[in-house]
Amino acid sequence: MQADRILTQARYMSVGKYDPATFKRRFGSWNNAVECAGFEAGNTVNYSDEVLFENLMRMWEHHGRQPRLSELASHPSEISHGPYRRRFRTWIAALHEFATFANAADSVPVKYEEKIAPKKTLRSPSLRLRFQVLKRDDFRCQACGKSPSAFPGLYLHVDHNVAWSRGGETTLENLRTLCEACNLGKSNIL
Repeated sequence: MQADRILTQARYMSVGKYDPATFKRRFGSWNNAVECAGFEAGNTVNYSDEVLFENLMRMWEHHGRQPRLSELASHPSEISHGPYRRRFRTWIAALHEFATFANAADSVPVKYEEKIAPKKTLRSPSLRLRFQVLKRDDFRCQACGKSPSAFPGLYLHVDHNVAWSRGGETTLENLRTLCEACNLGKSNIL
């Protein structure tokens, strides 16, 4: 996003002639009016549950533990506490819904692309499966034991035990948590 393409209400009011409420009545929302004018909205509303949960997952991975409400105001969170409050009413309710989502049975569509031994799962784990693997492995690298809570900035990957290119499926049993250094230092030989 380019900064000169973003039009917020505050920016408009510094130079605009009409009240933003006029645009809201005419177009249904400020964001609709901004998009019709060819600009980008400065804020997003009505995030989907999946987008909210992906942000929570990113926070959980970054900190290596359950994120706190106050941490939504800083990196790596891309969404503030407001959308969570509007959707779930409380932070605890948002965490509860995320846990319910993450612990639910994961249904992966069957995908047949290869002629030799077709795969039953996609290569990349879903958000739900990824969280289950990280939680099972206590948000620690299974090779070196490092955790983002002890090593800030450490990024965790979810990796296949039996490489996907060698027939390994994307299942809870065939996935493990590795830090970026351990995962990028290996290949599909293992």
